[in-house]
Amino acid sequence: MGVKVSVIVSVHNPGDRADACIRSVLEQPMPADEYEVIIVDDGSTDGIAERLDTVAALRSNVRVLHLPHTGSPMRGRNVGLAAAKGTYVYLLDQYDRLARGAIVRMYDRAVETDADVLIGRLVSDVGQPMTAFESSAERADILRDRLLTLLTPHKLLRRSFLEQHGIGFPVPGGRVAEQTFSVRAYLLAKVVAVLAEEVCCHLGAPAEAGEEDPKAVAAELRELFAAIDAHTEEGRQRDRMYAHWFRTTVLRPFLTPRFAGSSVDRGMHFTLARDLVLAHLPERLDRHLPVQLRVVAALIRAGRLDQLITLANASRRAGLRADLREMGWDSDVLVLGLSVEVLADGGEPARFRAEGDKLLWCPPRAIDLDLLPPGITDVTSAVERARVEVYVRHAGTGVIHFLPVDFHVERVPDGNDIRLIIAGEARLDVSTAALGEPLASGQWEVHVRMYGGADQARTRVSRPEGPLNCLGVLAQHPRRRLVVPCWSDAGELGLVIEPRSFCESIALVSPGADLKRKDGHVYVVLPVPYVPPSGGPPIELVLRNTAGPPRELVVPALVEPGMRGRMAGQLVAKVPVKRLAPGRDALGPGAWMSWLRDEDGETGLRFGLEMRHGRVAVCASTEIDPERQSPYGHDSALVRLARRVPGARHLARLARAGKHRYLRD
Repeated sequence: MGVKVSVIVSVHNPGDRADACIRSVLEQPMPADEYEVIIVDDGSTDGIAERLDTVAALRSNVRVLHLPHTGSPMRGRNVGLAAAKGTYVYLLDQYDRLARGAIVRMYDRAVETDADVLIGRLVSDVGQPMTAFESSAERADILRDRLLTLLTPHKLLRRSFLEQHGIGFPVPGGRVAEQTFSVRAYLLAKVVAVLAEEVCCHLGAPAEAGEEDPKAVAAELRELFAAIDAHTEEGRQRDRMYAHWFRTTVLRPFLTPRFAGSSVDRGMHFTLARDLVLAHLPERLDRHLPVQLRVVAALIRAGRLDQLITLANASRRAGLRADLREMGWDSDVLVLGLSVEVLADGGEPARFRAEGDKLLWCPPRAIDLDLLPPGITDVTSAVERARVEVYVRHAGTGVIHFLPVDFHVERVPDGNDIRLIIAGEARLDVSTAALGEPLASGQWEVHVRMYGGADQARTRVSRPEGPLNCLGVLAQHPRRRLVVPCWSDAGELGLVIEPRSFCESIALVSPGADLKRKDGHVYVVLPVPYVPPSGGPPIELVLRNTAGPPRELVVPALVEPGMRGRMAGQLVAKVPVKRLAPGRDALGPGAWMSWLRDEDGETGLRFGLEMRHGRVAVCASTEIDPERQSPYGHDSALVRLARRVPGARHLARLARAGKHRYLRD
């Protein structure tokens, strides 16, 4: 049988940061004679070329191609495509990482669907959430399935399809030229499929690149529009595709602080954009734009650079505030009551003006309204389409899953203006949230994204004022798993599925610690999200000072019944206090870090105690030790040593890097 898949990796001076990428492609479970790895080195000078040659000498399915330095991965990708032997090819950058088994899964699905292009699920720590992976698609549509949000080259592509249509990367080329490759593939493919059930590739941080030449970007956009014209008919599809780049590449840069604060190339940028708009981007496309960008487009057509600078200085990209109104459990389903509102510049709520049945966006006062076409600020239809999305993101893998949300738009009078608030209820069922499957164990963050009448923005859900809801639930399907809602040190909502121990479940919610003082003692009270039928193992509270001679205070801790509906129990530890210098058995002046100790070891808590002038107060652990890792994980003796010994953290990082090197000396 011939080669099924050729994986092409472009590298240039990655140092050790490419180790994870190379290791991930070498460790795919597909037989070595069924897939090949082609690594194209763009003139590296950091020793990676010699290391890769050594790998290729030891593995029959690895080839390394050396090119003189070009400064762009485009030529290297073309060379890799020309050298590939596989039925399908997959393109990677040097900081990306394939999931184990990804090549087999993508190849099998591509054969099953007879796809020319297959997009396996991607995850990334940066950028917008990838809504195209809400579900799999055997016959994906470029607009309906939001393929324009997936324009990087990370796709499984039939090699004969690329050769038949002459699809390759422009050389030299930048970001827009790279996107043209994907657009041509989408438009020419008979079948584009999406594999969403399992993660296939983790996108690394993009390589550092210099500022793109505005003239080159404009030229690449013209080539992109020509490709769209060649393969689409006039109409809605072409207009919506044009509008995507009109919005993201042409108009948005005019609202950035960079444009507002720099005058070096501002005039040239404006001239190039205006020429592009007048030649290729007619007014009929404006209906696909949010209102602020419609105003930008109108000012560009009017030739008013001065007004664009005023608009950029007066408005920044919208912010968002997501308030948690209520949180509770409906059986095994976590119900989140949310109030979401777009914020304008300065953190103030965005305001609108009502004229009869119409709702109008209020531009900054310095904008000359006579320059704007009639009706351009009308956002009535946009408000009717306003929506809120809630999704959870795994902190370890970056995987995102969207939650079902019921919501409605509220118009709130504010003087002579109107504020728009979306009130909604999101439901998180950990047994089915992952495309019908259970969520993986670990830490999950809760994010909110809103499409309002003027713009869109995203944020995290913030912790409400008042008592914290620290009730955990034992989900029953597919097996019993503890789920604990908790808050980050920045006050952002998340949840942890299957904490590793009873002590860790308490540590997750330990920012809710409280103090009560009585008879010369301080009672430390911690919420307990779930109490096992046995009542939990014996636990001690450990306090250690952070300055002066090392001292340790250990006191027993007891679990008591909690508040119904808010927390399952509370842990109480009685701590003796001395106002002056303490002995070995009492808390004294200074800052103290806290741990819970059971028979399996110690777990760091997310609060500390500080005693000043005889008063004891609770403070965040990060205020005492900013480098304390919180909230997930146990403190080993090595971790405690690393906090005290200079250079120990650096040595630990080197040790971890050496442990995972794919090529050992």
